[in-house]
Amino acid sequence: MEAIRATGLCKRYGTKNVVDNLDIVVPKGAIYGFIGRNGSGKSTTQKMVCGLIQPSAGEIQLFGKPVLDTQVRSKIGTLIEQPGVYPNMSAYENLVLQGLSIGVHHPRKKAVESLELVGLGKSARKKAKNLSLGMKQRLGIAIAMLGQPELLVLDEPINGLDPEGIMDLRQVIARLNQELGITIFISSHILGELSKIATHYGIIKEGKLIQQISSQELADNRRDFLYVKVPNNREAAALIMEQLHPEECTISPNDEIHIFGLKDTAAVNKLLSINGFSVQEIFLHQQDLEEYFLNLMGGDCSA
Repeated sequence: MEAIRATGLCKRYGTKNVVDNLDIVVPKGAIYGFIGRNGSGKSTTQKMVCGLIQPSAGEIQLFGKPVLDTQVRSKIGTLIEQPGVYPNMSAYENLVLQGLSIGVHHPRKKAVESLELVGLGKSARKKAKNLSLGMKQRLGIAIAMLGQPELLVLDEPINGLDPEGIMDLRQVIARLNQELGITIFISSHILGELSKIATHYGIIKEGKLIQQISSQELADNRRDFLYVKVPNNREAAALIMEQLHPEECTISPNDEIHIFGLKDTAAVNKLLSINGFSVQEIFLHQQDLEEYFLNLMGGDCSA
């Protein structure tokens, strides 16, 4: 079953489609990384999934039911933009108040459980204003978890965090997914971090979905290559093509050789050395999520 299925989804402001005929499928139990430039329609899509704004056209189903179905609404937890907390109340008090406002049974018990889930058990009595940014983000997730959701929608939760805060939040997200089976629909600018936890990706450009891919498919599709730096690179590249028959051998703008379809560094190094080429550098370059994304987008951009 899919946790989210959006079909022909559009959101129009004036004459512009901010989200344009979007089809996405988020499998149940996935961590779905939603990637795109600033202004590409990520937040708008997530708000429609949460029922916070209405689409101009198209359909959204959550766990096989319409997004506005009362029963399915109770299965969603959200952290869109900044968590809404009272700064002069403690983390625990914020959770109890939120639990009471949404009708959670045993709100005090649930508050304690939610704080433990996100690693804030020891900070329960701290006032929200005294929490670090990373702790505030985890508090926001704790609030979203009060209703025991099956789907968690997170909009840029690690944006602006320091490395320790990013690691803490990454561990929380992985734990919620792996131990509790919660589906996570997450957007992030920090693609290197997203690649450590995501099982699926959707890449959006100017409101249109340009690719939807699993992490395994991404690993299969990425173009790893052997990087070789050597004088007389054109002659060296020709020799490699003639003797080792890789899929492709190109010269980069920085005059390095990029060899595709061949991973045997020893064989390349040996071939070049016995033919009088002085190899300055040779290593296997593995394309990461950020490089893959930039290639799809056609150059440098802000995710």
